[in-house]
Amino acid sequence: MNTPLKMAITGANGFVGQAVCKAALADGFEVRPLVRNESALAQLPAELQPDARIIGTIDGKTDWTGHLDGVACVVHLAARVHVMNETSGDPLAAFRAVNVAGSLQLARAAVAQNVSRMVFVSSIKVNGEETRFSAFDEHSPVHPQDPYGHSKAEAEEALRAFSQKSGLGLTILRPPLVYGPGVKANFAALAKLALRGIPLPFGAIRNHRSLIHVDNLADACVVVARHPAASYQTYMVSDGEDFSIGEMIALLAEGMGKKAVLVPVPVSVLSCLGRITGKSAQIQRLTGSLQVDSRAIRRDLRWLPPIEARDGLRRVGAWFAGNATKYD
Repeated sequence: MNTPLKMAITGANGFVGQAVCKAALADGFEVRPLVRNESALAQLPAELQPDARIIGTIDGKTDWTGHLDGVACVVHLAARVHVMNETSGDPLAAFRAVNVAGSLQLARAAVAQNVSRMVFVSSIKVNGEETRFSAFDEHSPVHPQDPYGHSKAEAEEALRAFSQKSGLGLTILRPPLVYGPGVKANFAALAKLALRGIPLPFGAIRNHRSLIHVDNLADACVVVARHPAASYQTYMVSDGEDFSIGEMIALLAEGMGKKAVLVPVPVSVLSCLGRITGKSAQIQRLTGSLQVDSRAIRRDLRWLPPIEARDGLRRVGAWFAGNATKYD
């Protein structure tokens, strides 16, 4: 009998990390969760805790000694992400310390401990915040707009250079907005609006937004970890169908057993209100398009997301409806 391959997963206690752990186990991997502290360790399922490792802060000085022994592949999810109330005097430096120096330190440790594959989950923010004429694909220019996006772009560049010299089989995934049961931040706010069932001024918006269900992203991580053709590649990943903000709300509401009421307020009026209230950036995210072309990973690796896009949104709507008290 073949010995199962072992996959180490950083950020294993997080929203995406827990989904990747589950998908890896289902695919036959042994899983070693790598988490920051005791509190994160306690968030893991009991069956994953015995082989979990506490690694502390991730930066250019993290000591990974012994944490990757016997590991064939590491999926790197842990990162400094968007900070709502930034306290750092130099945000870009803070992002670089974790996302660039920390990722490169992990890659060096992986090679030193005979890990052959690394999956780095980046972000579509490497390419920018909006698409106007065509979807972003693997050939689109890099054009990050914020410190987080810049740090992810720099991490990709540093990891590619290192993998080419060291032979570490690196695959980079760039997902758009990740959603699923338990998601927080902007998507949770959107679901909360759908849950209330009140009229919403989004009926005239004809934008196109790509999404990826957390289980689809987890499945892509596991597929590229195994597939020999995935090494040294960068792939966009998405559910494969794009939606306007109104369509998203309608599908979420459908999963909640409700009907969305969408009032056709012109985008120009919404933009004006955004300027008056100081919320232009939020209005732009609601009305603008951000599309991802994920055909390359489907073609090269025969990857198909296990959850269909519309069904994914309905499922998440149903989950929010069943957990409504958490969002009162």
